[in-house]
Amino acid sequence: MTTSTSSAQAAPAVRRTPAASSFARQVMGEAGIGVALLALVAVFALAAPHFATRANLTHIATEITLNTMLAVGMTFVILVGGIDLSVGAVMALSAVVSGEVLTSGGLSPSVAVLLAVLVAAAVGMVCGLVNGFVSEHWKVPSFIVTLGMLNMARGAALQYTDAKTLYDFPPGFGRFGTATLLGVPALFWIALSMVAVGHVVLTRTVFGRLVFAIGGNEEAVRLSGHRTGVVKVAVFVIAGFAVGIAAVTYMARLSIASPIIGGGYELSAIAAVVIGGASLSGGKGSMVGTLLGACLLGVLTNGLLLMGVSDFQRQIITGAVIVVAVVVDHYRGRLARRLTPLG
Repeated sequence: MTTSTSSAQAAPAVRRTPAASSFARQVMGEAGIGVALLALVAVFALAAPHFATRANLTHIATEITLNTMLAVGMTFVILVGGIDLSVGAVMALSAVVSGEVLTSGGLSPSVAVLLAVLVAAAVGMVCGLVNGFVSEHWKVPSFIVTLGMLNMARGAALQYTDAKTLYDFPPGFGRFGTATLLGVPALFWIALSMVAVGHVVLTRTVFGRLVFAIGGNEEAVRLSGHRTGVVKVAVFVIAGFAVGIAAVTYMARLSIASPIIGGGYELSAIAAVVIGGASLSGGKGSMVGTLLGACLLGVLTNGLLLMGVSDFQRQIITGAVIVVAVVVDHYRGRLARRLTPLG
């Protein structure tokens, strides 16, 4: 009897456990970063009288929204062993093209807002597609490709607007940026939704399993019959989509679209993912960890600011935290290899 094995059949098995149970296990798995976050909150609550106020906690939730969205896309890229240095510049390009739609006139406010969101997402996804295709087709390291995209996107944003800032958006667009739901900024709920969707994709789909598998051993996945290149290009497109949504979020909050926004955002997104426990070599990480990493960075920045620490000193401390996270990841990987039985 002849048997055949399709790609779908050969794909890694998807766990059939409830999504809520999977989410709970990941929360438990990220206990270390969770404890560090709670300890940091406790320290700042004691050291800074205004830290634990409702207004400040709402401010923190708003501030970490952007980084969380960018980090969701960055998590997919890092899990396959890549990196995306272009997210800040692509965000600026997405914002100015989308801002042009909002300020062009001739459309009803609701249609203009919907079209602006779609345009921002499309610009981000096209840039991600270029990043992924060039990196995979010509086997160019992703950090080189995305470094080139960083310069191209920034230059295109400046050229498109003649280095001018766009504003005068429809009034309802700005109000959405300050709206709250159950006392929490509406934009933060959107960021949480992106984290939840990313979690489900990574833990409940064949695509998600392939993302982890490629980061762990790409050659083994390729030899098993899977098209690893398609998956790797797709993760850059997903990252571009997240950048486009983050661009709209930025515009809704500040009611402007500037070609110079986003500088340094790529490093913040990478930091959130790494602090959340992801390995820069790929194959290890989670959306829960990324969310906790973004929260920890937001709490750290806000707490230091309330304690009167200067901007320069905050950069030094934040950089030190990132270095420590990378060193911990390095030694955690070495320990895991030592504990893995041979053969």
